[in-house]
Amino acid sequence: MMKTKLTELLGCKYPIIQTAMGWVADANLVAANCNAGAFGFLAGAVMSPEEVEAGILEIKSRTDQPFGVNFHMYQAGATEIIDLCVKHKVAAVSYSRSPDKVMIKKLKDAGIVCIPTVGAVKHAVKAVEMGADAIVIQGGEGGGHTGSVATTILLPQVIDALKESGVPVVAAGGFSDGRGLVAALGFGADGIAMGTRFLMTKESPVPPQTKENYIKANPNQIIVSKKLDGLPQRMIMNKCLDDLEHAGPISMFFSAIKNGLAYRRYTGQSLLSLLQAGWKMKQNNKLTYGQTLMSGNAPMMIQEAMVRGNPSEGILPSGQIAGAIGDLPDCATLISTMVNDAKSRLAAMSTLVN
Repeated sequence: MMKTKLTELLGCKYPIIQTAMGWVADANLVAANCNAGAFGFLAGAVMSPEEVEAGILEIKSRTDQPFGVNFHMYQAGATEIIDLCVKHKVAAVSYSRSPDKVMIKKLKDAGIVCIPTVGAVKHAVKAVEMGADAIVIQGGEGGGHTGSVATTILLPQVIDALKESGVPVVAAGGFSDGRGLVAALGFGADGIAMGTRFLMTKESPVPPQTKENYIKANPNQIIVSKKLDGLPQRMIMNKCLDDLEHAGPISMFFSAIKNGLAYRRYTGQSLLSLLQAGWKMKQNNKLTYGQTLMSGNAPMMIQEAMVRGNPSEGILPSGQIAGAIGDLPDCATLISTMVNDAKSRLAAMSTLVN
């Protein structure tokens, strides 16, 4: 075991979190990582409450280890998802934008650990004030929605800002191996969170042809763009993203409408509930009307690559670390290799101190 404040809080063997990548972090991937000693989160942000419950039950059938569920507090069905997490005694929940004090209190009253992901010092401080039990801090190297400050700069700032609170800080963005785990612990973090590295494993449900794009990517090809939903996201440059980069406002408007309606049909939401979710997201995140409208693009364009297996026609969210990864191990091998490497490096470093 590797004991840190994070492992004590979550009840996992190693201070490694598998993040909740939309369309990727399914029950099979979560269970595989939990059985290997990490802590996995189910990607509930792209699921209906019924799908979340089915995922929770499937994970419980595959592992007796603790796990978590991720969702957006502004999404349709968020209240029902919270009730399901309480009902099934899920160990933790993760969320990013739009925290809600009432929802957080309900989770904490049920003994569920709350772990938001943030990308700025001020957001980390606010999250703790609202009741977060731990914080995942993602540097600009991370995939999907991300900030502009590198992990090595942001991480120590957050650790210093939260020192008095005693809340565990987890580092995300640019991690894939034992060296990274040791580096994060050296900075004072209580563990690491990885998304892209777990996407690139055998248990990941991403189709082989899409995974191949990740294997072939180089760091310079994994860029940050606002064209998908108006917010900065790190993605692999491909034909789909290149088309978006050159699309005009009218084209983007119709794309957002088409994808938003497609997402409504996929989830079975009413048009009213979809509009209400969009309004909550706009208000809580201080988005423009254009950014709110464009948010309809992301889920379906990511699904095209991650589920349907059409990588050139869909979006490929990715951390820059994909450009340094060249294999697709199973989760158990990945985690055991990381931990053994980290222990060896920690032992070697101890000889440097008299």
